[in-house]
Amino acid sequence: MNTNLIERPKVVSRVEWLTARKELLANEKRLTRQRDEIDRQRRALPWVKVEKNYSFDGPDGPRTLDDLFDGRSQLIVSHFMFGPGWKEGCVGCSFRSDHVDGTLAHLEHHDVSLVTISRAPLAEIEAFRLRMGWRFRWLSSYDSDFNFDYRVSFTKEELATGRTDYNYGSSGFLSEEMSGLSVFFKDDAGEIFHTYSTFGRGDEMVDTTYMYLDLTPKGRNETGPHYNLGDWVRHHDRYGIAGRVDEGGRFRADQPAESSCKCTEERA
Repeated sequence: MNTNLIERPKVVSRVEWLTARKELLANEKRLTRQRDEIDRQRRALPWVKVEKNYSFDGPDGPRTLDDLFDGRSQLIVSHFMFGPGWKEGCVGCSFRSDHVDGTLAHLEHHDVSLVTISRAPLAEIEAFRLRMGWRFRWLSSYDSDFNFDYRVSFTKEELATGRTDYNYGSSGFLSEEMSGLSVFFKDDAGEIFHTYSTFGRGDEMVDTTYMYLDLTPKGRNETGPHYNLGDWVRHHDRYGIAGRVDEGGRFRADQPAESSCKCTEERA
């Protein structure tokens, strides 16, 4: 990726700049109002009652889906691509997870719990979590149908067909693990409902680094070969190490280092 080249707009006077900026501001306000309307529609989606009794393996022992609310009525689950036997979590999900710890205090004081769930066994999750220095709750769904039911894990039989049901459609990008966000609500009677899930580029809304980059002249500057975060994002402890992220999202160091990440799907 060439980080030095940029197609520069023309240089104008301050007065001309203010005129152009106010025109853009009108469009920004229009987008803000549209986003508000989309958010309203999201909150108005019908709910699905969760009938299964899911169980997860956590550092403090087995936990049910009910337990994960931790006394709050709303729960966000971050689906992190980290399958059994992988050496590390995927690059893209790690990028997203770097933004979590700082927001937890605010979410938890506003009736929202947030947890991360992967299908890798807990011991493998804990080793990688410690390496990355994250504090958020991360549980394993290894012995549960949870990942399969919420369409972020796929069986060998599904993969053998050459297509998977991901992001509300048939996908030809084949990986046994994918990413996303799911939201749940628990009412006063203790019943749990699935209210929302988003996949693919839908989870970019929580990637604060992207929001900052979108303010800059170069923007995301993802100029190939992937034209997505695989062009530049690394595990935060691997910046400065010569290597690349391959088509499957795996980091390949110039000095061989194993990684089983398959996170960088085509960003559609």
